[in-house]
Amino acid sequence: MAQTPMEAALAGRIELGRERSVNRLGFGAMRITGSGIWGEPRDPEEARRVLRRAVELGVEFIDTAHSYGPEVSERLIGEALYPYPDELLIATKSGLLRSGPDAWLPDARPESIRSDVERSLSLLRRERIDLLQLHRVDPRVPIEESLGVMAALRVDGKVDMIGVSNVSAEQLGRARAITEIVSVQNRYSLGDRESEDVLAICEHDGIAFLPWRPLGGGSPAWASELDQVAAAHGATTAQVAIAWLLQRSPAMLPIPGTSSVVHLEENLAAAGLELSDEEFERLAQFS
Repeated sequence: MAQTPMEAALAGRIELGRERSVNRLGFGAMRITGSGIWGEPRDPEEARRVLRRAVELGVEFIDTAHSYGPEVSERLIGEALYPYPDELLIATKSGLLRSGPDAWLPDARPESIRSDVERSLSLLRRERIDLLQLHRVDPRVPIEESLGVMAALRVDGKVDMIGVSNVSAEQLGRARAITEIVSVQNRYSLGDRESEDVLAICEHDGIAFLPWRPLGGGSPAWASELDQVAAAHGATTAQVAIAWLLQRSPAMLPIPGTSSVVHLEENLAAAGLELSDEEFERLAQFS
């Protein structure tokens, strides 16, 4: 099974908002940029092949951000996939300023978000952004101001749905007091579960939870256990980690990313991997 690419549809469906649903295994488009998530990729055509192959294999949710490159990831998506299939949902983010490779500075001022959205629309070749996410809460700007301008952009018809990223449970509550939030993107993986409280809220209230760095974290003991489960299925450890996330919660929408078609196909094969209850619990005890 692990050697055969499986369509993302095998992961089932998840709803975003009242009118959209997608296959529950997406693609994160951060790694299609250059080193340090900065500048052009070493092989732009391979990046475009990755995006096209993701759609061929049933991916209906692609996550990017204006800061990836910056602007590079969004532009490559537009180049590779426009005109878009009707079922494809593109999510992007605003709220981080880049000054160099691996440098990320919060900038969630209303004027910055408006500027990012205009550039994102142009780069993605869209008239409306399907899902706009606040990339990070800016300590200099009340979250109410950042979400307020995003809500205004929705009224203006430039944004369809709104999500947040890197938030606490308290910040999520404040955001939901301003506008409807359909998704939360926080760091979460089998080996890193600090956002359990936020995930619980999402699961209870029907909000999609997008785990970023879904393959990160973990102790040596956890890695050994992961190796054993992977060997039992003839799978990679990455496939097992993704499969665990899919079984962890129906609110989970993993978005593993890569710059390689081979790794993309391996990751999407996790949609067809089912862990036993005993395997799931064995892995769950490590974090």
